[in-house]
Amino acid sequence: MKLYMHAAACSLSPHIICRELGLDIELVQVDRQTHRTSDGEDYLAINGNGYVPALMLDDGKVLTEGPAIVQFLADSVPEGAAMLPDVGDIRRNEVQSYLNFITAELHKPMVLLFNPIYSSVHGEVRALISKRLTWLNGRLAGPYLTGDAFTVADAYLFVCLNWSPWTDIDLRQWPDLHGFMARVAARPKVREALQAEDLEAFDADGVYFAPHAYLASSGRTGSPVRP
Repeated sequence: MKLYMHAAACSLSPHIICRELGLDIELVQVDRQTHRTSDGEDYLAINGNGYVPALMLDDGKVLTEGPAIVQFLADSVPEGAAMLPDVGDIRRNEVQSYLNFITAELHKPMVLLFNPIYSSVHGEVRALISKRLTWLNGRLAGPYLTGDAFTVADAYLFVCLNWSPWTDIDLRQWPDLHGFMARVAARPKVREALQAEDLEAFDADGVYFAPHAYLASSGRTGSPVRP
């Protein structure tokens, strides 16, 4: 399988799931400007929307949209039931509920904060995100969103909240979420994914990660992730 990705983007979520499940995956980087892939393909011919992630299966079929991809990955091996319970188990629906919440209420609004076109409404968007984070901070059922088990929704949440420093959101306002970030960042397979994407930790706690080029452009100094 091929996973089309940008470093530290939402494609990091399925990347983490692949490593947690021991799935063999080839990472293919996509240039944001040219839409050319690192192996010379036209990414728009793979995903006409142009954004990542996309998962190309061994038979050539392509699956897009992160929440759908991580569910497919979890369902592809027996071990995935720990990360996404079987159909008919209400816990599966709880995980899916969080996936929908994260994509609609956190992922998309946070992306707007990266885009200067929407700078006139950044204050309002940030206020909406803060409201959602306050709700989420009070919902943690244990170490992870639904309790003791690390699920596909936790990987997605980790990736979105990892953008907090770049969107002027101080996650320390929500101690439970900040603690969640630290727990996920410490997982060995998560650290493998961070290292594979050449990400660097740039805060004292080692909770947030970014590509070296992004750090350099922002005048920050990071340290490479080690598994």
